[in-house]
Amino acid sequence: MSNSSTLDLPSLYDYLLSHSLRDDNLLKELRDVTAQDPMARMQIAPEQGQFMALMVKLLGAKRLIEVGTFTGYSALCMARALPEDGELICCDIDTNWTNTAQTFWQRAKVDHKISLRIAPATETLQKLIDDGESGQFQLAFIDADKENYDHYYEQCLQLLQPNGLILLDNMLWSGRVADEEYQDADTVALRALNSKMKTDDRVDISLLPMADGIMMARKREP
Repeated sequence: MSNSSTLDLPSLYDYLLSHSLRDDNLLKELRDVTAQDPMARMQIAPEQGQFMALMVKLLGAKRLIEVGTFTGYSALCMARALPEDGELICCDIDTNWTNTAQTFWQRAKVDHKISLRIAPATETLQKLIDDGESGQFQLAFIDADKENYDHYYEQCLQLLQPNGLILLDNMLWSGRVADEEYQDADTVALRALNSKMKTDDRVDISLLPMADGIMMARKREP
């Protein structure tokens, strides 16, 4: 027993994958296709996709939001976990990447659960709010441009119902958030949001050292 972390996580990564990851050929193929893209680093890790699918099931979620879809891996994982009448609204601005996403969603037979909105995410989220959708979603996943994370967080928090969950990716940012030598706009934005969420009494939080850091935020009852 120990009251502090004693795990050397990089050395255990292969063990983690071999003993917990439930993979399949379609997911592997999408990862392989994405790996050919110069921006392949933006794809989430496979164990993260499985974790997010588990969160969807644990919440019994039927309506989800994704901010930043890329080639569709995270959306595919979550859409598979939704019931047949579930809905995932995906926000992105790049049709090249999302064309790949749609191909794989169709092959997985989950495309009927996914509504892709090609527009700046702040506009898509605000339209949902303006259309009376506040409090109508159970989970939101944010994985897009870092400088706007705080805006996405505030809009998604409004759209979530009480006890809903926000997952924010890249919140450890390869360790740069903990190193004051890094003062670029992305790092500063993530560092500020981490600090803000630590004292945000609207949510319960946990920052997980999975992949590049996942901040989990549960919306409290009003």
